[in-house]
Amino acid sequence: MAIHQQGLANNDIDFNETWGVLEKAFLEIHTKNASALSFEELYRNAYKIVLKKKGDELYRRVADFEERWLAENVHKRVVNLLTPPLMMLDSTSGRSLTTTAEKKDSGEKFLRELRGAWEDHQVCMSMLTDVLMYMDRVYCQDSRQPSIFAKSMGLFRDQILRKPARTEMPILLDILTRIILDQIRMDRDGETIQTHLIKANISMLEGLYDSDQEVEDEKLYLTAFETDFLATSADFYRTEGERMLRESDAGTYCTHAKRRIDEEGDRCRSTLSESTAPKIQRVVEDELIRHKMKGLIEMDSGVEYMVDNDKLQELGYVFDLEARVDVKKTELTRAIQKIVMEMGANITNAAVAASATPTALGLTEEQPEHKSKTGTAKVNQVTVAALKWSEDILALKDRFDNIWRQAFQSDQMLQIALNRSMADTINSFSRSSEYISLFIDDNMKKGIRNKTDAEVDSTLEKAIILLRYLQDKDLFETYYKKHLCKRLLLNKSQSISVEKQMISKMKIELGNSFTLKLEAMFKDMTLSEELTNGYKSYVNKLGDADRTRVDLGINVLTSMTWPLEAFRGGAAADEDQGNLQIIFPAQIDRVKTGFTRFYNEKHSGRKLTWQTNMGDADIKATFAKAGKDGKPRTHDINCSTYAMLILLLFNDLPAGASLAFEEIQAATNIPPSDLARNLQSLAVAPKTRFLVKEPMSREINPGDRFSYNENFKSQFVKIKVGVVSAGNKVEGDRERKETEKKNNDSRGYVIEACVVRIMKQRKVLAHTALLNETITQLSAQFKPDVNMIKKKIESLIEREYLERVEEAAVPSYRYLA
Repeated sequence: MAIHQQGLANNDIDFNETWGVLEKAFLEIHTKNASALSFEELYRNAYKIVLKKKGDELYRRVADFEERWLAENVHKRVVNLLTPPLMMLDSTSGRSLTTTAEKKDSGEKFLRELRGAWEDHQVCMSMLTDVLMYMDRVYCQDSRQPSIFAKSMGLFRDQILRKPARTEMPILLDILTRIILDQIRMDRDGETIQTHLIKANISMLEGLYDSDQEVEDEKLYLTAFETDFLATSADFYRTEGERMLRESDAGTYCTHAKRRIDEEGDRCRSTLSESTAPKIQRVVEDELIRHKMKGLIEMDSGVEYMVDNDKLQELGYVFDLEARVDVKKTELTRAIQKIVMEMGANITNAAVAASATPTALGLTEEQPEHKSKTGTAKVNQVTVAALKWSEDILALKDRFDNIWRQAFQSDQMLQIALNRSMADTINSFSRSSEYISLFIDDNMKKGIRNKTDAEVDSTLEKAIILLRYLQDKDLFETYYKKHLCKRLLLNKSQSISVEKQMISKMKIELGNSFTLKLEAMFKDMTLSEELTNGYKSYVNKLGDADRTRVDLGINVLTSMTWPLEAFRGGAAADEDQGNLQIIFPAQIDRVKTGFTRFYNEKHSGRKLTWQTNMGDADIKATFAKAGKDGKPRTHDINCSTYAMLILLLFNDLPAGASLAFEEIQAATNIPPSDLARNLQSLAVAPKTRFLVKEPMSREINPGDRFSYNENFKSQFVKIKVGVVSAGNKVEGDRERKETEKKNNDSRGYVIEACVVRIMKQRKVLAHTALLNETITQLSAQFKPDVNMIKKKIESLIEREYLERVEEAAVPSYRYLA
């Protein structure tokens, strides 16, 4: 629409007359009768007024017209929809006192009317803006006034929303906010509402500003509605959360909280503003999760119940909820750690209780156990408890690993927490090192029997898992060497290759220094086999064809490598072994002397010490009435070396003669404790009763007499004699104290070596720094005691490896080369 200024320059206009035309047209537009209007003519009239410098008056008249129209027509029409159901409010809560249906219906009518008024106002002002386009472009820009459209939006805000509905009543904006909030509450309670009506009114609030400057952060939606919406939502969810904690179970609570968060996100997209979605979700997370998580976890149906009943899906809900509000998952982590520790403590307490249960005499592993009729081994109850402890700890780890994968999405922080709890559980038990070694020992002897390579590897890996958590790895090494010693010397291991495979895994996990002595034990066994074969060749070359000569199998063991005390029965037995020299029969002594000569010829400067208590023997024994019809029968007997020495005494004994306990001891010099144990096997055990004891009783006492049992009978040709023992495979308190003492002595040497190594490298170091560095370096082997480190430092100073730095500001040490 182009109007040429030159053609109007000399035409005077009457402002009031022209305004009258425009005002009448504006009224027609607002009353929806604009079809007959000529917008070109109306534009020309507005153009004339602005051209004659009357733009300010025109602007004011239009604003006054809109203000009157809104106040006298629109406001009244909207207020008339404020029916009693919307105005009957509780003075304290602000909620309507009428029924939900009445509130819902009245609220929808009000929202519909206000939406219509807003949409009509926008349409009308768009038409007026077209007419007043020249005024906007010239007058408004020159005088820095808001466009007439923006001015009219502000008038709608002031004359409709910010004007009290009636005398002594809230402004309409407050009432609108309350009605929308009431509708949202109905929606939360499950009522169906007209979301499009709320969305239209919310759009109105987003299009209006708190001031005429139209600052983006001052939209009415943000300043008047959103704040109240978030506050009332917080109250709603706070109350709902408290009620849910009282009335529902934890799984239902989690599902409900997740649904509420999703609902609020959907509500913002469909009903309110998407910009509110993160804010309202944060409110829901605060009230239903962050402030309630501790209570949720500690419910009777909480995390502990979920773990006990394998409710993995519900545990996943708890994880998802807390992950929303706390990246560290503090409450869940604390609860899971507590559960792991409690379950681990129960496993440990059960093992301790089983270990404290009195048990009958059992068979040691030095010899194969006697079997019952069902073929079940009489395994010591304490040992069973030790093995069960390891298996239960592994089952506990497997259980929580499964929970970690399926419910906790393999979260790294929870994995660290679980590992810490498992380590604390294992290391809180003083016998964990011994029990883990026994677990490996049992699997090496029979656990891997008939298993595939994959199953064997899985078993070894389980042992490494336990070892990985263990703190006192040096104490474990002590026990492992004892158990490995017995397996190798007594041929109890199912597979030497698996044994070496286990050593390789330990080397990878713990380092080369940990396995040096273990590898040396296997080397000794290989060299011993070569020595045995060499001795047999040596004997054959001598031309000795004596068929009665005893064959000898030798294991030559490096004394500093092998824990030979594993075959002894404690301090008393050690003392006996040191003081007594075993007396051998002539035919045995001849072989012993021959091998000593052979060995000394090959290795000069070495000393052989014969460990009789660690050997075994295969002998042939003929019993006069053992066969059918009372005929003699020969049996092949496998027994300990001590048992062989005892039986050989009865070879030359006249028929009917007997030997007293003291006489046997004097003839053999076998330590009394070992002698009693072997006599129990030979004279008390029913299946190997080669001797007759008088008086017959379970215990062996001084003065007891023993004679050859010519009536012995057995259906087996080959018979193995087990050695009866009063001890357990698990160490007793006395033995454990001895082991710990030796281990502490070894730790002292390790600490000294570590301190010297550090000081040699650093030359001068502060006391605190030296302590910390020593603890750090040794933590992979064991947890060093600070007092022990201090004592060793003092010892090194006394022996002039270190000296104090007198002039240092803090206590320090200097290395002396």
